[in-house]
Amino acid sequence: MNLEIDIEHWPDGDWHALTLRVAEAAQAVAPELANPRLITSLLFTSDAEIHALNREWRQRDKPTNVLSFPMLERSDLIHLDPEEPFPEMLGDIALAHETCAREAEAKGIALETHAAHLILHGLLHLAGHDHEISDADADKMEQLEVKALALLGIADPYSAATS
Repeated sequence: MNLEIDIEHWPDGDWHALTLRVAEAAQAVAPELANPRLITSLLFTSDAEIHALNREWRQRDKPTNVLSFPMLERSDLIHLDPEEPFPEMLGDIALAHETCAREAEAKGIALETHAAHLILHGLLHLAGHDHEISDADADKMEQLEVKALALLGIADPYSAATS
């Protein structure tokens, strides 16, 4: 998977390197993401920009921490031939700095740790995983997140001990 990363309205940090590490962990738990034809764009931006995107595309008039915009159906992603010469846009992910920072502070974790979780969450959404369809789907997605975060040395964000 190729990543196009745009960083605006985020504090200094190596967000590019973090994104690459998270993408590698995501590919370890969701191998369909390892297809070299895939392109994913990731935007580190402000609450104001996320609010506008959320209002326009999801009809929700408020900011949120992360938005994912898949461009491939899961079945198309799984059957995407890695040998074909043409790139395929997997989708877009956008993270809101202010919301992410507030949530990280409330959880007592570093912004980088929370951002890693949200990037991973977004990548799994682009891969066709969804936590809003059913409890079983939510459990499956959560298990993938926990496994990938462990590869990054990040504690389970869903366990009672880390909540």
